[in-house]
Amino acid sequence: MEIRVNLDVMMARRKISGGELAERVGITPANLSVLKTGKAKAIRFSTLMALCHALECQPGDLLEFVED
Repeated sequence: MEIRVNLDVMMARRKISGGELAERVGITPANLSVLKTGKAKAIRFSTLMALCHALECQPGDLLEFVED
């Protein structure tokens, strides 16, 4: 079981670059990359909320539970 991060999909739909999104959210591009690649072990609710606000989406649009 895993949580898949669909951040790159939402970024493509909204036509926003990683640098622009990182700036809007208030995180570094390196931290955004860790989230996009699914290598993050955790995410703060404040960061998730900022991502959803910047991308105009719901948390479920960014995170997906996948059974192996």
